[in-house]
Amino acid sequence: MRFETKVVHAGLRTDETGAVAPPIHLSTTFERDSASDPIGADTYIRESNPTQTQLENALAPLEGGEAALAFASGMAAGVTVIQSLPPGSHVILPDDAYYTYRTAFEDFFSRWGYSTSIVDMSDIANIRGALTSKTKLIWMETPSNPLVKVVDIAAICEIAREAEAITMLDNTWATPALQRPLELGADIALHSTTKYFGGHSDVMGGALIFKKKNAAYEACKHARHVMGPVPSPFNSWLVMRGIRTLACRMRVHSDNGMAVAAGLEGNAALSHIHYPGLNSDPGHAIAKKQMSGFGGMMSLRVKGGRDAAMKVVSRVKLFTRATSLGGTESLIEHRASSEGPASRTPQDLLRLSIGLEHPDDLLADLKQAIGG
Repeated sequence: MRFETKVVHAGLRTDETGAVAPPIHLSTTFERDSASDPIGADTYIRESNPTQTQLENALAPLEGGEAALAFASGMAAGVTVIQSLPPGSHVILPDDAYYTYRTAFEDFFSRWGYSTSIVDMSDIANIRGALTSKTKLIWMETPSNPLVKVVDIAAICEIAREAEAITMLDNTWATPALQRPLELGADIALHSTTKYFGGHSDVMGGALIFKKKNAAYEACKHARHVMGPVPSPFNSWLVMRGIRTLACRMRVHSDNGMAVAAGLEGNAALSHIHYPGLNSDPGHAIAKKQMSGFGGMMSLRVKGGRDAAMKVVSRVKLFTRATSLGGTESLIEHRASSEGPASRTPQDLLRLSIGLEHPDDLLADLKQAIGG
């Protein structure tokens, strides 16, 4: 079954009413029989809920996984994987990992006995050099946020197998519509479903999709059950609704992203365009090998530094100045300002989420704002 068909039908089932759209089960608790045995599959919302289970059943096949777990946010999903690791574990992170994950390690996990190595994963030798006897997880993010770096998923997974470490890839930007990390050897795909899965800037959620329903899955499920970072039934329903249009939306996001990046290439006011669809991008060859499209995310580096970048942000008329990504509308942000004082993002960088508007209109807006 092709991906476009999967997203439309994933997890769908009709009940006795024949309703085509799934219902939302809001109950927090579920009845037991006279012997105190559960009547159905659920007992309490922190452990499971019918709407959440339906979402998980929809998510797993999209990545080609055997099982999925839904969460209240992408951060909650990623943090749960760390909480499931043995005490004293060592984790290898990419140097351009989402900044809040770095903060979680620096402010919390380091105090709890976990250690990390942050490396540039575009050079495989850096990963081999960071391995220790305690390495339990290699965490990938490709394309990365916000520098849009691309790493070789299959090559890194091979290193992890040799080291008997788990691999997890944050596939939020590409989504399984464009990239299938589990098929390339990864053990877990991480998603902030707030973004492209939801697709309309109106829901927060996260997900882990597991290649195998194995010990790692059970450990994460247990951690979620105890710690409680589950999504609300309504948020589960909204993400499930967003999935139905994922394939067609990602096609347009990718087409628009390519058109905007190509239209800005060579602009005298820009020093760099970070977009893997461009032949000039350092990650283009690997991205072309492991992605079916290049997505709607890009970063621009503005000559003149922070002040010049902030002027561009102030001049846009069609782009919305806001953080996040993956919605129908196009967004622009000065990424370092969004991340705060501890940001490591270059001050001349603007991150763009290219939406579903006509690309000529988006390009015209950016050109008048950038000049050059």
